[in-house]
Amino acid sequence: MASSSPGLDERLADLGIIGLEPLGRGLEFSVFRGRPDGGGAPVAVRVGERRFDSNVNDPRVDTRALLRQEYRLTRLLSDHGLPVPEPVALVLAETPDEPDILISCYVEDDGSELDCFRLGELLARLHALPLPGPRPIAAEHLPPPRLVVGRILRRWREIARLRDDWPPPPSPGRLLPIAAPLGRGALLHLDVRRANVRCHKGGVRALLDWSNALHAHPALEFGRAGRKPGPAAGHLQPVLRRHAYDRRAGSGHRQAVLPHPPA
Repeated sequence: MASSSPGLDERLADLGIIGLEPLGRGLEFSVFRGRPDGGGAPVAVRVGERRFDSNVNDPRVDTRALLRQEYRLTRLLSDHGLPVPEPVALVLAETPDEPDILISCYVEDDGSELDCFRLGELLARLHALPLPGPRPIAAEHLPPPRLVVGRILRRWREIARLRDDWPPPPSPGRLLPIAAPLGRGALLHLDVRRANVRCHKGGVRALLDWSNALHAHPALEFGRAGRKPGPAAGHLQPVLRRHAYDRRAGSGHRQAVLPHPPA
């Protein structure tokens, strides 16, 4: 895990934050815990590794835009009473050599097993919120059906590059009618896994990292989470069977069930 740099330590000290400890590192960001030099509750510091990034799944990543979105969404969701890290400050770099920084309240985690029944209730609350504007960064300026089809074909090409026996991709004309129901919109998190959930006695204290947020049908939330290992993923479908999600979402709210695709 990456440690902080002297330049980052100095810059945060100027902002009144000291004692940086590394917490984690992803593709685009590193996260640290710090404390105010005058005392008080600890904070989480999210640092953009580079101004722009690229990988096979996301070829055009603007880390500044993602931090701005994280700041905006967590403020909005906090105002709606959803458990997220409350943002403190967004500090944008003044030179190319400096990283952008998002400072938020630090949320403790007791290491308990996530109660996915309660997580299902939380997701139902999230999906019932009015759609916030603007369209999330992950949408790539596309409506959800076109975005999903484009991502399928992008990943298909990457696999074909690695395997000689990979078949040709299905045509967009075949996929778009199947993906059309995904256009019914709710705010989705789209990276629900234990690493992005801060827990206390199984309950959700905070849902972290909104870089993958999207406006689309809630079925995408459960479909993507169900592909990830661990209790925050594999138990999401039993959540639906236990009616945790549907109990909150069923009375006039959006359902996380896809219509049958066209034949």
